[in-house]
Amino acid sequence: MSSLIKQLFTWWDGQSAGTRLWTWRKGVRVGTDSNGNIYYRERKRDRRWVIYNGDVEASRIPPEWHIWLHHTVDELPGEATHKHKKYERAHLPNQTGTPNAYRPKGSILTGAVKPKAAGAYEAWKPEG
Repeated sequence: MSSLIKQLFTWWDGQSAGTRLWTWRKGVRVGTDSNGNIYYRERKRDRRWVIYNGDVEASRIPPEWHIWLHHTVDELPGEATHKHKKYERAHLPNQTGTPNAYRPKGSILTGAVKPKAAGAYEAWKPEG
């Protein structure tokens, strides 16, 4: 019962009831990525979408599927002739809000004490 209510009223916990119905009526499944996300296209038009496996987070889409979704290329990632370069890294989802997030030197989240600025700042004093 809880999952039915979530599908009717939310989109952030997976596909909504409307998306499920649209996918069933108009969608053609074209592939799945390494995260388990499922990709579809519309039968008669060139509309493309993804049903996420887990959290609805756009950074969980690998680059090869991202360029297909946004009509940069027409070939599906399995059919594509793209050769990966030596400098390309494996896909990494957005780390914001996790323990792996980037925290620069001096951030209050690192626990380090920020050094005081010495001599680089002169306080403003009003005239008079």
